[in-house]
Amino acid sequence: MPESKTVAFHTLGCKLNFSETSSLSRLLENEGFEKKEFDDVADVYVINTCSVTDNADKECRQIVRRIQRKAPESLVVITGCYAQLKPKEISEIPGVNLVLGAAEKFNIAQHIRELAKGDSAKICSCDIEEVSGFHASWSVNDRTRTFLKVQDGCDYNCSFCTIPMARGKSRSDSIENVVKQANELAKNGVKEIVLTGINLGDFGKGPDGAGVTIGMSSREENFFELINELDKVEGIQRYRISSIEPNLLTNEIIEFVANSDKFMPHFHIPLQSGSNKTLGAMRRRYKRELYAERVALIKTLMPHCAIGVDVIVGFPGETEEDFKETFDFLHSLDISYLHVFTYSERDNTHALTLGPVVPVNIRNERNKTLRNLSYMKMQYFTEQHTGQTRKVLFEKNGKNDMMDGYTDNYIKISTPFRNEWANEIVEWKI
Repeated sequence: MPESKTVAFHTLGCKLNFSETSSLSRLLENEGFEKKEFDDVADVYVINTCSVTDNADKECRQIVRRIQRKAPESLVVITGCYAQLKPKEISEIPGVNLVLGAAEKFNIAQHIRELAKGDSAKICSCDIEEVSGFHASWSVNDRTRTFLKVQDGCDYNCSFCTIPMARGKSRSDSIENVVKQANELAKNGVKEIVLTGINLGDFGKGPDGAGVTIGMSSREENFFELINELDKVEGIQRYRISSIEPNLLTNEIIEFVANSDKFMPHFHIPLQSGSNKTLGAMRRRYKRELYAERVALIKTLMPHCAIGVDVIVGFPGETEEDFKETFDFLHSLDISYLHVFTYSERDNTHALTLGPVVPVNIRNERNKTLRNLSYMKMQYFTEQHTGQTRKVLFEKNGKNDMMDGYTDNYIKISTPFRNEWANEIVEWKI
């Protein structure tokens, strides 16, 4: 490596990945690297990958090709879920120099120092069963809203999902450490923290699945206890819960958010299907009736609350009738928006053994139908609040002389840029 080292990062996928990329960036900056924008020429490019869909895999390959054209002498490092799942496949992409699996990504500085352009691609990975540590991560300076990772891994084995194979068993930080990080973020001027994890509601588990072990002492903690403690941190004005499974979203969590000034009236609750038959084939841990109960309680206690929903279309065996059941169920729910995913076949998942396979063109049609429904839901939700005054946190980074912000209940506001509003909460008439 040259004496003056520059590094650029690109993140694919979820909020958790953004928090980890930010932490990797700080690690390398502490080692003397200068951070560059991804479109600039840098000595090292780090791509933090996702592998939830085929698109994430394809996008990774496209980005590597782009780097090769722009900076053929630069080193390319791939980490993240795709790197853990298919290290050999990635190592064979022309231009890739280093592949870091789940256990090695936070040793990135050491691995980069040992690299030289021209060497064959190096794979540093391990069996996912061996991954047991928890690495705290948070994004700072990248966004007004900071993503704080408090949990990693998943013990749920949904039939379509590769995340347990990419991230390992469910494990968490301690409440004490999370509160300490929140206090530090408050000192740095952060106004809003988004709590992130792979299965956030499962917070409290350790590598052995029975509580986190710190030194010689073991502790049993849970997500409800965590949010209670975070609510007391001075300086942080807003918290959001990034995503939480409906079976782990308890009544006490909903009631707590309803009575908190700091936890925003905004939930993102994965559904995946409105058909109980499909939910069973997906190996989800609830039925649609439970989901409807959760939504009803939220809207009873917080009529203004935003509710986002994840849903998958085209799962093996999903008939037109099953899809209509999902559409009608979503149409009937008092929700605000959808994140729609088109099912894609993933290696080593149980769903590959299921059938009949839904043709890709039909999957795409169903995706479009639900995206249209999402647009209508968000329009209706926003119109319900027209004329109201709500608090908006405006982001620092503006584009085209505009700035964006979000109300407490996640309505996006765009307005001409005003420096005095950056990272400030402003009373705003919608």
